[in-house]
Amino acid sequence: MTSRRRLAAVLLIAAAAASLGACSTVSKVNLNPFKKPPPKNVAADGKRISIIAFDQKVEAAEGLKGVDFFLPPAAPQADWQLPGGNAEQSIEHVQAAPDFVIAWKKGFGKGSDRKAHVTAPPIMAGGRIYVMDGEATVAALDAQSGATVWRTELKPKNKRDKDGYGGGIAFADGKVFASSGFRLVAQLDAATGAVGWRKNTESPVHGAPTISRGKVMAISTDDQLLTFDAVSGAEGWNYQALTEPARILSASSPAVSGDTIVAAFASGEVVALRTANGNDLWNNALSRASRTNALSEIRDVAGRPVIYKGDVFAASHSGVFAATDLRTGQPRWSLPIASITSPWAAGDVVYVISQAGELICISRENGQVYWIKDLNAGIKKSKDRATFAGPILVSDRLIVVSSDGRALAINPKTGDIQKTLKLGSPVLIAPIAAGNMIYVVTDDAQVIAIR
Repeated sequence: MTSRRRLAAVLLIAAAAASLGACSTVSKVNLNPFKKPPPKNVAADGKRISIIAFDQKVEAAEGLKGVDFFLPPAAPQADWQLPGGNAEQSIEHVQAAPDFVIAWKKGFGKGSDRKAHVTAPPIMAGGRIYVMDGEATVAALDAQSGATVWRTELKPKNKRDKDGYGGGIAFADGKVFASSGFRLVAQLDAATGAVGWRKNTESPVHGAPTISRGKVMAISTDDQLLTFDAVSGAEGWNYQALTEPARILSASSPAVSGDTIVAAFASGEVVALRTANGNDLWNNALSRASRTNALSEIRDVAGRPVIYKGDVFAASHSGVFAATDLRTGQPRWSLPIASITSPWAAGDVVYVISQAGELICISRENGQVYWIKDLNAGIKKSKDRATFAGPILVSDRLIVVSSDGRALAINPKTGDIQKTLKLGSPVLIAPIAAGNMIYVVTDDAQVIAIR
């Protein structure tokens, strides 16, 4: 399979939820994203509220052209322990990698192919980078040199689950927590890689877990939010969202603020729950009216919801990017933007990358658009257009990575591209920044350190 065809399959895989619940093998995944999924009774119109009309378009506001806005100053970030940096999945502005040049590259295992996909964002803690390859092998690398410290294989030994994909990792209290498409959640010792506990799940887990207040939280492919005790692995409460017949390979991780969990699902639901018992506080569906093709029927919120200054920011594949009040669940504003990446909030603005490859800078207060940058500008053929992941805000630059092997440094006030770094491999996962470095995980299972 060519790189372009494989990347398209990874980003737009539509999977039957029932099949994914029964087995984690790729052979049972529907690779045709243009096949319209069957109707589901649980997704009745009465359960979904279309926030915006189909014919709306996103345009920069005339009144904001050339208007400045506040961004917080860059600050050092020692660790990056969760997929989004912290429990709220929200780190404003990191001081790191001033030279923006490659320091080292290191392979860490099985890369992506027909039967394996590298989907886990890297994390960093205590001077080590932790990564997961396409076959659920977790590795610890020295953050300065890339030297391998340990590797632990989580892939089951039985013949039935010989293929699997997806998952992720998180760090807390000296432990690494891993989830996997092989239908498991596990705790590993961060110093040695020894498995402390391992729990099987009924369905694969494609997203990384989140750890907060002694709870491990992960979302399975049957749209359940699962919780486990971080010390013992004992199962806690779970929350069942609406199940969907189609989803994207990329998967979300919950965000936590205080005693509130915000989780996003393939149904397009963004749900706030009590950390202690899973009682729901509010539920919003990010879905557009008058969807015109099968792909727009995929409502998945694949990027992580971001909690920032009392608001929740989340985007769906079907074309809604919305700001919601964390306490009340009331929508503050919404825009017709389809995205499968996590937004980035900082200061007065929030940034998001659309499926069309547009980097958009939006006012947090009212949803008006400051500027839009087409990262594929000048490329006419769709097969030549890259897919982008990110952004993250690092040392007064937005860093974005691409499926054609580039890292872009972009002016956060104007959208102008300041520098392009060739990585040599496709990248589908947003980078992280900690310890004065930027770390990128490529699709062929390499870690690239940028200083």
